[in-house]
Amino acid sequence: MQRVFSGIQPSGIPTLGNYLGAIRNWIGMQRDHECIWCVVDLHAITGWQDPAALRRQTLEMAATLLACGVDPEKHILFLQSSVRAHAQLAWIFNCVARIGWLNRMTQFKEKAGKDRENASAGLYVYPNLMAADIHAYHATRVPVGDDQRQHLELANDIAKKFNFDYGVDFFPNIEPMILGPAARVMSLRDGTKKMSKTDPSDQSRINMNDDAETIALKIRRAKTDPEPLPCEVAGLEGRPEARNLVGIFAALAETEHTAVLRDFGGKGFGVFKEALAELMVSRLGPINDETRRWLDDESAILRILRDGADRAAAIADPIVAEAERLVGFIGLRPA
Repeated sequence: MQRVFSGIQPSGIPTLGNYLGAIRNWIGMQRDHECIWCVVDLHAITGWQDPAALRRQTLEMAATLLACGVDPEKHILFLQSSVRAHAQLAWIFNCVARIGWLNRMTQFKEKAGKDRENASAGLYVYPNLMAADIHAYHATRVPVGDDQRQHLELANDIAKKFNFDYGVDFFPNIEPMILGPAARVMSLRDGTKKMSKTDPSDQSRINMNDDAETIALKIRRAKTDPEPLPCEVAGLEGRPEARNLVGIFAALAETEHTAVLRDFGGKGFGVFKEALAELMVSRLGPINDETRRWLDDESAILRILRDGADRAAAIADPIVAEAERLVGFIGLRPA
């Protein structure tokens, strides 16, 4: 059984994009993989975070993952900062990775923007920490969005260079898993941009804790074009908002775009949006209720995260200790 690792930043309650693009796929993978799920709070502080907000959002993310179906008994759910092996291996990888490799990372350029000189060093070496997250467990498969594919390529480059530098075959190759019909859910206000929690307009996204009335209103207001829905998938070409809404419907209904257009092709967006809102409420409502139940019992969430950290460390600590030995560290530990 292959070992899967994936992490998600503690941005609080996830969006529909997080759910369809990542979390729902995690749940499916639990059937036939050994899964290690991580709330990556070390990654979160590459940009300044209000401490109280970070704590609250970390718990909200953990609660949502549990509500969505992450199984903390058969698999592992933990906080990145609770397992020191991540930071230890990341430093080694900082010394293995080349500046030229990091300079090619497009996500750093996008996040740093024009104020690159003011970005944190943590944001710059973020991909090295991501590589350490995965390689600390010798994970071989990682479900990611297409925007993270470059980081996985770098993680494999780092592993190859480490293996070459120290004459070993220690870190395995990682296989990216791009899954699902709605792996990239777009903004409700602009079908060319990814749905994001950082978008200043709350109308651009569906939050997993939105109630039925809010969901219906956001879907009614979602940007469309004046033409009716096409009867064929080819008719979605050049219509990003229509493609996005059809893709969301298909993903929630666990069907194909063709099936959606078979039912709604030739009809106006009014009828389609009403059906989409009803479907969305039926899928997200139970998750919303379960998330609130978990948040009402914070101690239960902390017990799960503490147990997960212990189990994660039991896997990662020996792997990272061996990496340190290969580097030449004596590796004395406190008595």
